[in-house]
Amino acid sequence: MTTLPARAAGIQQRLHELGIDREVIRFDEGTHTAKAAAAALSIEVGAIANSLIFWMADAPLLVMTSGRHRVDLERLAADLGAGPIVRATPEQVRAATGQVIGGVSPLGHPAPIRTIVDVALRDYPLLSAAAGTADTVFMLSYEELVRITGGEERVVGD
Repeated sequence: MTTLPARAAGIQQRLHELGIDREVIRFDEGTHTAKAAAAALSIEVGAIANSLIFWMADAPLLVMTSGRHRVDLERLAADLGAGPIVRATPEQVRAATGQVIGGVSPLGHPAPIRTIVDVALRDYPLLSAAAGTADTVFMLSYEELVRITGGEERVVGD
């Protein structure tokens, strides 16, 4: 059995506490892109639930988006009735999540983050999400993702 980094082990524990009994998977090398993660897992790129941190109204905003498209920030800002929405800096990502870009998990942050879940992820029976490091992921359903994040379901893609 592969030893998990402490951050990923914490995500694993939190998943079990939330009733999601799937194991965190650790890759030999990082999977820094949705395409690389999909290839490593033998799944469609759209089933990759990318965790992207943006900044809106002086606060972090986590957008869980399908790996098949980009977030349309203007559309999302209009839909949320707020804005502008801008990509967070690496320092803001680390401060908001305690994690690094490329490994941001949908959970395990120091404080709750408003979360948007891309409805395009409903198209896949099982999703892959980062587990707090660039070389770890876990699998879950769309319904589980919405439940564990308390996420708002929205159209976010362009």
